[in-house]
Amino acid sequence: MITIQNDNFSLAQICQSGQCFRMTNHSDSRCSRYHLVALGRYLEMVQKGNSISFDCTQEEFDTLWKDYFDLDTDYAAIIAGIDTKDAYLSAAAAYGKGIRILHQDLWEMLISFIISQNNNIGRIQSSVRKLCSQYGEKRIAANGIIYFCFPTPEALAGVSLEDLNACGLGYRSRYICQTADSVCRGDIDLSKLRAMDYGAAKKELLKIYGVGAKVADCVCLFALHQTDAFPRDTHINKVMAEQYPDGFPFARYGKNSGILQQYIFYYDLNKK
Repeated sequence: MITIQNDNFSLAQICQSGQCFRMTNHSDSRCSRYHLVALGRYLEMVQKGNSISFDCTQEEFDTLWKDYFDLDTDYAAIIAGIDTKDAYLSAAAAYGKGIRILHQDLWEMLISFIISQNNNIGRIQSSVRKLCSQYGEKRIAANGIIYFCFPTPEALAGVSLEDLNACGLGYRSRYICQTADSVCRGDIDLSKLRAMDYGAAKKELLKIYGVGAKVADCVCLFALHQTDAFPRDTHINKVMAEQYPDGFPFARYGKNSGILQQYIFYYDLNKK
């Protein structure tokens, strides 16, 4: 068990921030308790206050989870850099200060955010869970827990639309079929995306069948960790119209804009 202290880390807020769909809440009145399936691994975590414990070895934490949870980034410094005259953004960052931008698998994020279109978090999680249990590799964690990896492009290529529809994917099934086939044929080279900057990566992602601007931005932010990506959905567009009618100050925040977007999204979604 590895334990850290961090004032800008909240399992609950990360789980509810709309970027990760395979993190599950098992909390009780005593502490926040979650499990996560990511990068082919199973991880259990417990949080009390600013103390977070990870059920893994030091080696696994150092080589995998430290980077996954972006623990080398100083989120407190990012929040401190917010314009003090911007009351809305200051309030949003204070409310969601435990959110971190995760370093997630590119293929998983591409498919997950294709599924996210015109969908809510609960239904996305359900569809992803069904997709993994049906087509993902079955593994057993060190503590005996059975879990399923996210299905590979090869596992999804050639799956019928009818079978994918059984996972609750609806019209998104045809997008997933074609994307998996394109990756397997080499028409889409995911490795090249990792070497691109935000603008080039987004342009390339928009060539994929079923990927629009919002999905492309989500993939750039949550998989490629291009924190200047700024996904826009109905929540963000509403805030931009109400709070930033002259435009969000991207010039001021630059590479941190995507992190601030997450604070805004979480605040608008949950503050009431």
